[in-house]
Amino acid sequence: MIDYRQARQIVLAQARSFGKEDVRLEEAFGRVLAGSVFADRDYPPFNRATMDGYALRYTDLKSGICRFRVAETIFAGARPAGSIRTGECYKIMTGAAVPGDADIVIRREDVKEGGAGQEAGPESGGGGEIELKVTEPEPWRSFLNIARQGEDLRAGDRVIDGPCRCEPAVMGLLATLGRTTATVACLPRVSLLTTGDEVVEPGAPVSPVQIRNSNRWMLEAALRKEGIGLAGCGHAADHPGLLKETLQGSLSADILILTGGVSAGDADHVPAVLQELGVRQLFHKIAMRPGKPTWCGVGPAGGMVFALPGNPFSCLVNFVLLIAPYIHACWGLSAAAPVGLPLGIARAGRTPLDEFFPARLEGSPARLMPVSLNGSGDIRLGMQANVLALHPAGSGDLPAGAEVACYSFV
Repeated sequence: MIDYRQARQIVLAQARSFGKEDVRLEEAFGRVLAGSVFADRDYPPFNRATMDGYALRYTDLKSGICRFRVAETIFAGARPAGSIRTGECYKIMTGAAVPGDADIVIRREDVKEGGAGQEAGPESGGGGEIELKVTEPEPWRSFLNIARQGEDLRAGDRVIDGPCRCEPAVMGLLATLGRTTATVACLPRVSLLTTGDEVVEPGAPVSPVQIRNSNRWMLEAALRKEGIGLAGCGHAADHPGLLKETLQGSLSADILILTGGVSAGDADHVPAVLQELGVRQLFHKIAMRPGKPTWCGVGPAGGMVFALPGNPFSCLVNFVLLIAPYIHACWGLSAAAPVGLPLGIARAGRTPLDEFFPARLEGSPARLMPVSLNGSGDIRLGMQANVLALHPAGSGDLPAGAEVACYSFV
């Protein structure tokens, strides 16, 4: 029996690429970029006004000029019709390109608009005057309130280096760079097989000694949050022959997940049948609760096989600790490290093994509040939890404020 850290490292060591593909930008949401991305031009692509105000020459300010005639109004996306001379300025809007003959933007709040009874420039053109307000000390400097061309990125700069998810900021960046397609990591082909004579599908008649198949739906939901659909899904009774027949068509998947039938009972046939079919065992049993009977191996075609205990929370713990990190590693993403956070209340030790429990991160300062769970078979699955927290083996009772490691829930 190995601990969960060893199990995780063994699994991650098996990571292999599922390949790459090009998809349209609108299909890239949530996918993992599989190539570097470069800037197509300077960013900003021009000297950009960062404030509504007036663009003028800094040398005019240094020479003591404090009243300026508005020569023209410049809106975002527009170019000036002319140029300015000494004592003149442009009225300019946030985001507009600052003409080359101006090198400072004075905020609208820092001027007195209008002079000699005139407004400071009609919206469509020039005319009118502005007068600078007196401030101490004078804040003026060259390129004040101007984002200079190329200060964020230069044409050809590497913008994204290495795999990353196409989250909102990345999607916005790709669009800004003019990308209409993205090279992303391929999704794995995942098959799911639940087992057990006592398990029936939702909607089917259920006897007093049967349970409904929640694992299928829970695991499919976890996979869908990763953007992955099921390539195959089935259920097998607790019979070696039937199990073997059902499994033979599933071992070509990149990932095969089974639930149930991995413990030491008379009906737990999964490990033996998998080995009969040529699946090479990596480990069987992890020193943790829940999920101790977990079995893992590599199929004849190189696909990973995760055989999980049948209890729902055991399945969820294994997905968070082993399956999701394996998928991420295959995509080239780094495994997320646990975060240490304080417990909001004391928690009693219940097992000599590493114990994972559902918790909710809340409050300021942040703290972890354990979520009620009546064992790994509890169908509520820690429903209000957003992290999976670790009560370490041999730590005894944990007092309020004790720091514990936790993993984000899928």
